[in-house]
Amino acid sequence: MNTLKIDYKNIYYPPGGILMWIIIFLELITFGMALVAFVYYGQQEPEVFHQSRLQLNTTMGAINTVFLLTSGFFMATAVDKFKENNIAKSSFYFKLTMLGGLFFLVLKSVEYYHKIESGISLETNMFFSFYWMLTAFHLIHVIMGLVILIWTNYGMTKENSDTAVEDVEACAAFWHMCDLIWLLLFPVLYLIF
Repeated sequence: MNTLKIDYKNIYYPPGGILMWIIIFLELITFGMALVAFVYYGQQEPEVFHQSRLQLNTTMGAINTVFLLTSGFFMATAVDKFKENNIAKSSFYFKLTMLGGLFFLVLKSVEYYHKIESGISLETNMFFSFYWMLTAFHLIHVIMGLVILIWTNYGMTKENSDTAVEDVEACAAFWHMCDLIWLLLFPVLYLIF
């Protein structure tokens, strides 16, 4: 008779560790509450939100989405290569992940520059207050993610490395959180109103 064996380790020790997942859930709740507030205020001032959204560069937002999704794919591949003990390939995919993150930062900086040059700031209206706060908070997460990627890549490539699979998975979980948050922000900010 076959019995179903449940691997409790997977439940209590998700990839990256339970602490990382607590952080991810807290971040998602924070962004989620901000997006709910954004939608609420958008219903209060639909014309302002619609006209403001039209001032965003949807093409830049879409390209940034591609940058982050592609970097997320490279991050997943880096984890797989690390698990195969192919450190050189894993490091290569880490670098591609970082490149996608850097492309995101550069394009977002160009977008910010155009907004500032146009006189669009945090005080312009409620839409742009949310736009600046949400995208800047996300940008900080991407920068933190890049620092984590650099640190983890350095740690796993040095001689006598003690970097474990859990470390690489925690790094990947944080990076995928940045992807997920952008996947929530992009349609709400750039497409809906």
